[in-house]
Amino acid sequence: MEILNQVKTCMQQVMQDKYELKIEAKDILVNETKPEFEGDYTIVLFSFVKPLKKSPEGLGKELGEALLEKYPGLFSKFNVIKGFLNLSFPDAVWIDFLKKHHADANFGSRERNGQKVMVEYSSPNTNKPLHLGHLRNNFLGWSVAAIHQVNGYDTVKTCIANDRGIHICKSMIAWQLYAKGATPQSAGIKGDHFVGDYYVLFEEEYKKQVRDLEAHGMPEEEAEKEAPLMKAAQQMLVDWEAGKPEVITLWKTMNGWVYKGFDETYKRIGTDFDKIYYESETYLLGKDLVELGLKKNVFFKKDDGSVWIDLTEDGLDKKIVQRKDGTAVYITQDIGLVVKKFEDFHADLSIYVVADEQNYHFKVLKLISIKLGLPSAEGIFHLNYGLVELPSGRMKTREGTVVDADDLVDEMVAIAKQHTEALGKVQDFTTDELTALYSTIGLGALKFYLLRVDPKKKIVFNPEESIDFHGFTGPFVQYSYARIKSILRKEEGTAAKTYEASSLLALEKAMILGLEKYPMILDQARAEMNPSVIANFTFSLAKTFNSFYTEHSVSKAESEEKKQLRLQLCRFTATVLQSSMALLGIQVPERM
Repeated sequence: MEILNQVKTCMQQVMQDKYELKIEAKDILVNETKPEFEGDYTIVLFSFVKPLKKSPEGLGKELGEALLEKYPGLFSKFNVIKGFLNLSFPDAVWIDFLKKHHADANFGSRERNGQKVMVEYSSPNTNKPLHLGHLRNNFLGWSVAAIHQVNGYDTVKTCIANDRGIHICKSMIAWQLYAKGATPQSAGIKGDHFVGDYYVLFEEEYKKQVRDLEAHGMPEEEAEKEAPLMKAAQQMLVDWEAGKPEVITLWKTMNGWVYKGFDETYKRIGTDFDKIYYESETYLLGKDLVELGLKKNVFFKKDDGSVWIDLTEDGLDKKIVQRKDGTAVYITQDIGLVVKKFEDFHADLSIYVVADEQNYHFKVLKLISIKLGLPSAEGIFHLNYGLVELPSGRMKTREGTVVDADDLVDEMVAIAKQHTEALGKVQDFTTDELTALYSTIGLGALKFYLLRVDPKKKIVFNPEESIDFHGFTGPFVQYSYARIKSILRKEEGTAAKTYEASSLLALEKAMILGLEKYPMILDQARAEMNPSVIANFTFSLAKTFNSFYTEHSVSKAESEEKKQLRLQLCRFTATVLQSSMALLGIQVPERM
């Protein structure tokens, strides 16, 4: 990006000097030159053809000649392909860039810009453990926050725990009826799994009751309402909202089991939060905003007393914001939480990481917030993502077909162990080192696989494919990093020597060109809120390094000059690989 920015600055000056045309840097489109053409960077000229009344080829030739004449040390030659000006740089430019940045541990990071970003993710229900879908959500939210942080933003990571409602009461009723006083400790089961088992059990027993009622002649719809288990759960919800002591005590106890389990999983997968909100504390928020909306004529009241908003002119429909009995609906409490979060943190941008099934909900939330004039309204952004499925199809919690996050992590670590042992180098590690290594590789494979795809696309997750040491995977990048560190360890104790600029071989130049793009990649990933941009870049960089190392020796380079240059390349590449993987929440091992 440093050299790319120089290209833009030079282009601005030449356009001003030669054509008296002032242009902004953002209006100059510069891309890496395609492999089939000669050049390093390409300026797209089409936007300047009309105002300058030039042909694309003619304009390109004039600009190329002017750039070479004015900046002979920066540009070495050019060629024009239709409306594209391909520019080449002397090797000295790339070598100077390498010398300047190879030891910069913070390469790509930007200074604080005074803006704050809040990222809300995870948002689990407290009636079941985290599952594969939650993992994509957690990895995506955490990474987006890290990407904003490295780009100069102050970040706040938040979570809303969905700890109340009928689904919570289902687990509670099932425990009361079938647990016989069992606890996670007595059962030897992690707390969130323990409670989740009773949620599944509720559904199983509920279906039996519905079928039994149907067998006695009751219509299906009526049977679903009259089944004793469902009526008991509904009554428990009423009792909870009324604050019945024994219900509140059970609710706190079972939620406590779940939170302890969540904390263990979060720690294991590297997820953390600056603030956790609880629906039990926020579900009454927003009722005052309903009154405000009625006064502003944003909302209207129907004859039955319910309160609505008409969004038909905005391309949506009418949406209820308060029931006729005065109770709030989900959108109402979410509006209240918008205000609460802004009061707590005053974020300029509030990102909600929620699956694309909730696209409509967040359109409504932002529209209502804007119409109410809430100070944070324009900063609401829904980062929607596609669901994660297994090769066997979509997961369903109530049918017990969901892959629990803990079980999947265990499986990934086991596969990592199997693959690592197949490489035949485990004898070089202690038992503790191997345990840590298997976890690093297994989690790295899982995170990389879930983050390498554009968030908006659905993922079919294949554990075996995710851990291939030779494929588009996290372990491939980890192995490349470990390989570089091995090269550098062999040179420890050898004094670094200066060297004069010399020519670059094709793969040496390709490495530097790839590294120079890293700040631009970070900015692109932030703008698109898309960690896959970083994952793809990181894999490409690792792949280029492996091609370079296959062709060119470092320790036995053809000259001392080349050895020093390649050592700097190794150090710089290791720094960027470590940095980029860290933004995906992935550790890179020193040895593999």
